[in-house]
Amino acid sequence: MTNLSRRTVLAGLAGASATALAAPHVRPAGATPGVTDTEILLGQTMPYSGGASGYADWGRAEVAYFEMINAQGGINGRHVRLISLDDGLSPPKTVEQTRRMVERDGVLALFGSFATSPNSAIHRYVNSRGVPHLFLASGASKWADPENYPWTMGWLPDYPTEAKVYAQYIMENDPDATASIFYQNDDGGRDFYEGFKAGFGDQVDRYLVGEQTFEATDPTVDAQIANLQQSGANYLFIIGQPRTMAQAIRGSYDSGWRPNLMINAGSASVSGTLEPAGLDKAAGIMSVAFVKDPTDDTWADDPGFLAWSAFMDEWFPKGRKSDVNTVYGYCMAQTMEQVLRQCGDDLSRENVMAQAANLRDLALPMLLPGVTINTAPDDYRPIEAMRLQRFNGAKWELFGDTIGG
Repeated sequence: MTNLSRRTVLAGLAGASATALAAPHVRPAGATPGVTDTEILLGQTMPYSGGASGYADWGRAEVAYFEMINAQGGINGRHVRLISLDDGLSPPKTVEQTRRMVERDGVLALFGSFATSPNSAIHRYVNSRGVPHLFLASGASKWADPENYPWTMGWLPDYPTEAKVYAQYIMENDPDATASIFYQNDDGGRDFYEGFKAGFGDQVDRYLVGEQTFEATDPTVDAQIANLQQSGANYLFIIGQPRTMAQAIRGSYDSGWRPNLMINAGSASVSGTLEPAGLDKAAGIMSVAFVKDPTDDTWADDPGFLAWSAFMDEWFPKGRKSDVNTVYGYCMAQTMEQVLRQCGDDLSRENVMAQAANLRDLALPMLLPGVTINTAPDDYRPIEAMRLQRFNGAKWELFGDTIGG
């Protein structure tokens, strides 16, 4: 990556001025935006500031990955420049930053933009302009709607499917139990809520005895946890960002209420969520996994893990190896790389979407064995398999068979 390109990306990470981000990008008249003979320009928004900044290394890992690819010669002779801008998880800011990348910087595609509410704010806009909106860092079910939104595709397993796994585990393994749910009041949280209810089927009223929501801007969640405690539930399913998740884990433990805790995979980071909560208080928590956990010594000699570890050492040395978000970013960048390689020299936006919808049994090195990426024109759900895992107080441990496929 050239010095100018690197400065532009890093300026985006720091939320620098518009002038600093407006690197010259010259292309022939009539050419696809974001593509020259030497460069492919992508854009994304991430919460580098604010309450969700615990996810920041997700985006930083993606920037670092393309820096590595560029040092190796790029993709089909072109370097990839990823503009990664801070939106603070504020949808109005997401709209502002996205419009700037699309209309002024002229990106080929948006890649890996973070979270449900910010992406919801730009969903119609990017589809109306025919801009690929790929591999969102959100598992909301609405990203898999090629009939109505053909330019948008998620990457994570969808939230309702993940939530059903937890409900079905409770029914199969503790049929006399009861459960409560605590979720962020947005489309993603509601997806989890509806999936959790659906997982209990016609016995939902028997199992689900408490529910509370929170806003991303809530400074604390003590009141909601106190209300949930009154339910007396044996299980508590928590869905949210790392800061709120840590508060809820710590709050339930310190109150003396010790339900079996379940947390969504997107917040199952040891360093981002469990350490702030207190590892002793997090012992026994359940979640699901579809990537190799970097704290699990099962993978110590695994070639995929060793390659990821070497990448972290050389290209992202400030990143935390205990943070699974760096693994998500690494894998998502590899998925985008595969799409661009399949495009060859046809880097029209239409072909980018066609190749994104033509991934077949893509087995990335840091995905769990048995988990592959598959897409089709009528299937915008790249990952549909996962496994249950439990935190033992020091690391996550997988158990059970692969679910889905």
